[in-house]
Amino acid sequence: MRSYSDELETLAKRVEEAKGYLKLDKSLQRLEELEPEVSSADLWSDAERGRSISSEYNKLLEDKRVIEALEALLEDLRTLEELLWEDPDENLQSEYRDGMAGMTKRLDDLELRSLFSGEDDESDAILEIKPRAGGTDAQDWAEMILRMYQRWAESSGMEVELDDISPGQEAGILSATVVIKGRFAYGLLQGERGVHRLVRMSPFNSKHSRETSFALVQVFPLTPAATEVNIDEKDLRIDTFRSSGAGGQHVNVTDSAVRITHIPTSTVVSCQNERSQHQNKAKALQILAAKLLDLEKEQQRQQREVLAGSTTEMGWGNQIRSYVLAPYQQVKDLRTSVETGNVDAVLNGGISNFMEAYLRWNKGRSE
Repeated sequence: MRSYSDELETLAKRVEEAKGYLKLDKSLQRLEELEPEVSSADLWSDAERGRSISSEYNKLLEDKRVIEALEALLEDLRTLEELLWEDPDENLQSEYRDGMAGMTKRLDDLELRSLFSGEDDESDAILEIKPRAGGTDAQDWAEMILRMYQRWAESSGMEVELDDISPGQEAGILSATVVIKGRFAYGLLQGERGVHRLVRMSPFNSKHSRETSFALVQVFPLTPAATEVNIDEKDLRIDTFRSSGAGGQHVNVTDSAVRITHIPTSTVVSCQNERSQHQNKAKALQILAAKLLDLEKEQQRQQREVLAGSTTEMGWGNQIRSYVLAPYQQVKDLRTSVETGNVDAVLNGGISNFMEAYLRWNKGRSE
């Protein structure tokens, strides 16, 4: 029985540590401050303010309930342990082991939160995906990556909004812009920024020879602060065009697509998924503001990596992850050295282990 007590005390300590990295004391204090506002009859008189307050309140309440659930489970396990001291019943032992395993899993998942340190980690994320070297194979590869992130987001309970897509000449895509909405979307996806390399037997040439292709993934946080970015209309070139969804597979084909170029920084954004030109323009401006804010922050972090989205051509020397389909099968992250031979699972969205490994690796670099 002594081993049970040791394990239980370890879990109790981990619960206390969770209160620390979740900043529970501050959360409880903030919940008290928000209670009158959430209960106010005029909360939604200002829709934007109402959404902001409700979102903050719900996040803090979620953290509070997570800890309460862990503490309740801890008390149940302590009770079971006391019963086992008196009667080592086989059914009680099984219940205790299951409870310990369940609580350990919950804490393992929760401790991922301790790896987040950026101010934008809780934000939604904007993903931009573009083919690089590799011709048609690279365009097809870019679409495969788009599908990978869509499936990861959906399996993670996040909302996926495909705002812009340009189909390739023969296959795949020339570019795509996706907004992934969910708590910690940016925190999890930030490590996906960079060049992804694919090696496979090409389905696009007559010899079906082995080809190497590249795709660039850019990641930006979509934060409330972006709404405060001052963009001078004189700095913008706004073009409209017909939506180019692949037969309706990705977006509704309309005549209202909008492309905005921020002339001083040569930053280009497009949106074609909304129903009207006005809505597409508003969404494109929102994405532009987020990119400009990220650019400004990146310029202030001169000692850190170059901003994702650099116009420098990226290829062999700038990869973050390699996906090999032939002559063997392997996906390997070139920063963390995490690898797997289950390529199909990865391409179907099974990338959480790579994300977690990146967060641990990145935190280790900053300590």
